[in-house]
Amino acid sequence: MTDSESAGEPDLEQQVALLKERLAHAQRLTALGELVSTTTHEFNNVLMTIINYAKMGMRHQDAETRQKAFEKIFAAGNRAARITNTVLGFARNRSGSFEPTDLTKLVDDTLLLLEREMNKYRVTVDRQIESVPRVQANPNQIQQVLLNLLVNARQAMPDGGRVLVRLAHDAAAGTVEMTVRDNGSGMSPETLRRIFDPFFTTKKGPDGSGKGGTGLGLSACRGIIEAHHGRIRVESTVGKGTAFTIKLPQAAPAIGEALPASSLPITTPINAGG
Repeated sequence: MTDSESAGEPDLEQQVALLKERLAHAQRLTALGELVSTTTHEFNNVLMTIINYAKMGMRHQDAETRQKAFEKIFAAGNRAARITNTVLGFARNRSGSFEPTDLTKLVDDTLLLLEREMNKYRVTVDRQIESVPRVQANPNQIQQVLLNLLVNARQAMPDGGRVLVRLAHDAAAGTVEMTVRDNGSGMSPETLRRIFDPFFTTKKGPDGSGKGGTGLGLSACRGIIEAHHGRIRVESTVGKGTAFTIKLPQAAPAIGEALPASSLPITTPINAGG
């Protein structure tokens, strides 16, 4: 028995596990900090909408103008509630447990949080969402991965561009496929080979939005997906763009729940600038 074991100190394997846990916690705090920074601006825009329409309703006495003001205030209030509920859910759910997760809702919530940022950098987001079953996942961890991929896609298009977010169901494999594709700068084969290496980054520091790169993002993404018994792959061509594809196992359907009957995609373009 070594001195450390006799003293009750953790062995090397336990120390590595503890460091990994602390690193995951630090990455989560970083993601939460960036999320709060992004949504603070968006929430301020919602408040300004509420204030301006409230002033309009106070200035005008006619029923038509006041009705329009109330409708705009109501819509903005609902939007604010969705933003705060999404951020609070991300902050509160610290459990590492997996549960049946609705990826369509997760995609919509994430795009809502990034809508202002995409608009600011003239990025258009196209949703191609098939009817997909729930996946067995930790929703916060998958949202962290999606946030990372979307911010990376936006940063790859400094002059604006288009991002495709796609969900598809592979019934034969029992998986749901999530793809994030951009038409940005792309990556060289040399960069592509190292893209998931810890501490590897091509970013020189924070950009105009305050987001930079520690080199841990994609490494953490791969670790999260592998912990979900899923797979992540990347394809990229210099000058044409990059596509990340994630496959996650679908959750067992609840009693009485039918699997998706249709795989026809619902395509919804989100206009985010010219």
